[in-house]
Amino acid sequence: MSLSAVHGTLSSLKSCQTDIGTGMDIVTDVAIDLVEAQDEALNTSLEQMEAMILECAKLDREINYFIDVVQQVTSEVTPQQPETMFSLSDKVKEQFSQRTARLSDAELHNHQKVLVFKDSIKNSLKQANRESEENMEELDEDIAVTQSQVNFSCPLTQVEMVNPVKNKKCNHHYDEEAILGLIKTKHGQKKKCRCPVVGCGNTDVKESDLIPDQMLRRRIQSQKRLNNRT
Repeated sequence: MSLSAVHGTLSSLKSCQTDIGTGMDIVTDVAIDLVEAQDEALNTSLEQMEAMILECAKLDREINYFIDVVQQVTSEVTPQQPETMFSLSDKVKEQFSQRTARLSDAELHNHQKVLVFKDSIKNSLKQANRESEENMEELDEDIAVTQSQVNFSCPLTQVEMVNPVKNKKCNHHYDEEAILGLIKTKHGQKKKCRCPVVGCGNTDVKESDLIPDQMLRRRIQSQKRLNNRT
């Protein structure tokens, strides 16, 4: 096996990670739908979906470790020593097994998308409880007014966000593609990325600070449907 073939395989694995993340987002959306629909088997369904999310998080973590191990091992291979390629597979298996043996499933609950799942469910349950206590006609009117007052525009693009992310440091929202592009540009210039919201004191926005906001995304979609009906 050549190094180019190894790199091609790693690229495919990274694409798989993107698909895993999309799948986790879909599971979260379905769970929110169940909460809103007040499904009779809600608790059982949510437990099953949380188990699915955790399995996806475990797979995502293992892919991360595997890619890291392969990159580390292949970095030791030089053109002057091509024979080292023959032991590459054994080294990867050994180091991967050593790393994963030290992992705990409890850590999976800190995976970003697992946290988003739990937070989305919690917020949905709160909203569902409020709705059950209010008159549906008044609630619809309140939601329409509330949504019309919320600014769904990205502070960078000035257009409606598609995939909103929340900055856990300053609590501001941006469209994911726009803020990641800005961070990449600033880092390329050897500069820190300042929060684009006017007046914000956060002078160092990092990708690790950004959390997908599933609830806001659904509100934006809900507002779109409402606007299409009017």
